[in-house]
Amino acid sequence: MQRARSAEAKQQREQAILAAARELAVARSVREVTLTDVAAVVGMHTSAMLRYFETREQIFLALTVEGWVEWSAWLRPNLTSDHDAAAVIAQSLAARPLFCDLLAQAPMNLERNVSLKSVYESKVAILEQVGLITHHLENVLDITEQQALDLASTATSMAGALWQMSVKPGTMLAELYTAHPELRAGVEVGPWLSRIIATMIDGMRHRN
Repeated sequence: MQRARSAEAKQQREQAILAAARELAVARSVREVTLTDVAAVVGMHTSAMLRYFETREQIFLALTVEGWVEWSAWLRPNLTSDHDAAAVIAQSLAARPLFCDLLAQAPMNLERNVSLKSVYESKVAILEQVGLITHHLENVLDITEQQALDLASTATSMAGALWQMSVKPGTMLAELYTAHPELRAGVEVGPWLSRIIATMIDGMRHRN
């Protein structure tokens, strides 16, 4: 594949790289996808990809920002009342397994192998979405700004953690738990997260 010469061609190449990484991560997991894997799908040499992204972690950090933007854009118009708010928030996250995976991987791995400039830019973009979500939760649930921020932070943090604890279809663990169901912890992201969020909301209302 030839090197992109124009700004438009460079952007198209970057989007192709992101799309390949997204597809691979959905099929496997973020942790298991290498730069070589992405390069093979895009049809580029690994060294050539470094003209567009400084590391594999920067690729997935960009997908993390993309995930925040997409989730925020869905949640705000769809969470319109406090009725079943916990379930709506929880299911919206559980329905986005790649985003949940990225939420867990970002602080543990992705932010640790990129430049400070990349971390700064991703943080600014994510915090913009956090601010929008926080403001929306504050209004819809009639809670304080700090409570809304705590709720958004806990929901996304727990979504990432619970997703990592859940059993993915097609894995060796899934086969083990099918053969020995007594060993399975039974982590289901949506229901578990919904109960955690509902408890938080109830507690906040009692305090107010």
